[in-house]
Amino acid sequence: MQDNELQKLGNHIKNLRKERKLTISALCYKNGLEPSTISRIEKGLVEPKYLTLLSIANAFNLTLSEFLDFN
Repeated sequence: MQDNELQKLGNHIKNLRKERKLTISALCYKNGLEPSTISRIEKGLVEPKYLTLLSIANAFNLTLSEFLDFN
């Protein structure tokens, strides 16, 4: 992914999390990821792996295709 795509993805995750009134810690509780991982993804600093994206989508009760449909 390019940097601007990573930033868009990060903003999407952050917006979903805030819409659902979840803290980073609460989101991590739902998907088993580390808070630092979610934070770096939201900031667009890392490119998440497929299983990480799937885990985040599941935490939001979305399919992966629904989760990635944000453009």
